Amino acid sequence: MSQNNSYWSANLRIVALCLAIWFVVSYLFGIILVEPLNSIQIGGYKLGFWFAQQGSIYVFIALIFYYAKRMGKLDKEHDVHEDDD
Repeated sequence: MSQNNSYWSANLRIVALCLAIWFVVSYLFGIILVEPLNSIQIGGYKLGFWFAQQGSIYVFIALIFYYAKRMGKLDKEHDVHEDDD
């Protein structure tokens, strides 16, 4: 496998992981599993409601930072990073 193919393969794995996490948190926890999660309360709020209103946004922001950091590391591993001049 060439250097370019291994880079894009790793990139797609990172994107797939981020999308899978985002799907689980926003769609499954916020819509499909909202009723079972609402039986759990944290800080006076039902957990399903929290995921639907705030949790999925917080997870999405965390995924943005994870993706940026992980892609920076991947770029350096494959020597396609931008120089810090």
